[in-house]
Amino acid sequence: MGPLAALLLGIVQAITEFLPVSSTAHLLLVGELLGESLGDHRFRAFVTIIQTGTTLAVLVYFREDLGRIAAAFLRGLREGKPFGTFDARLAWYIALGTVPAAVLGKLLEHPIEALGNGVIAFSLVFWGVVMALAERFASHRRTMEDVTARSALAIGIGQALALVPGTSRSGSTITTGMLLGFSREAAARFSFLLSVPIILGAGVYKLAKALPVLRDEPSWRTATMIGTAVSAVAGYLVIGWLLRYLRTRTTYLFVAWRLVLGVLVAVLLWRGVL
Repeated sequence: MGPLAALLLGIVQAITEFLPVSSTAHLLLVGELLGESLGDHRFRAFVTIIQTGTTLAVLVYFREDLGRIAAAFLRGLREGKPFGTFDARLAWYIALGTVPAAVLGKLLEHPIEALGNGVIAFSLVFWGVVMALAERFASHRRTMEDVTARSALAIGIGQALALVPGTSRSGSTITTGMLLGFSREAAARFSFLLSVPIILGAGVYKLAKALPVLRDEPSWRTATMIGTAVSAVAGYLVIGWLLRYLRTRTTYLFVAWRLVLGVLVAVLLWRGVL
């Protein structure tokens, strides 16, 4: 893989990791256009590693929130009041919401990896329809301060459903949040905070498995470093843009995006292009 292809894929990863449109589907399509395939173990390793760039983007963008939450959590434990403040409770809610994806991710790792690309097209369309229903019928009134243990667990289950390729982690969590009555921005903000433990944990685990694949591939190592750096910078910009966008606009743009892409993937699979 050349540096220009790595740069392009890093941008694609950053944009589609945070927008509710499925990074897997986009990397599959763009990779095929560039002559790569998710069936190639080197390309799969490349995709896995550049995701750590978007993880870094989340950590940097939400550094103040994460620092405040961690401090409140530790202060609550020290003072014997673990649920004394909202930030302290939020730390527990994030931990609770992480459990479903962590457990199912480990139990279903191999069955999920064995799923065919046809499931990507189905997931794109299905969650596009669910997102449209949430946009149309949800109240969009609840704020971050209204997050409870029950809602955190429900959004965590939504995050676990994103283990199915084509679902989109941000897509399923934002949609679940809207179905629970949260505003679009609040749903997205909690989605990003909830992503930190699971993305970090999965990132370290997958990184350990992927690095040996590229050990004797100098060109791929260079491409991976470029893709990771680009995905970190672009990811930071995308997070800020999405939160500003959702303050005043609906998610119908992403609904249409998912439906069109789902049909496109299905047609290309049917025609044997993918």
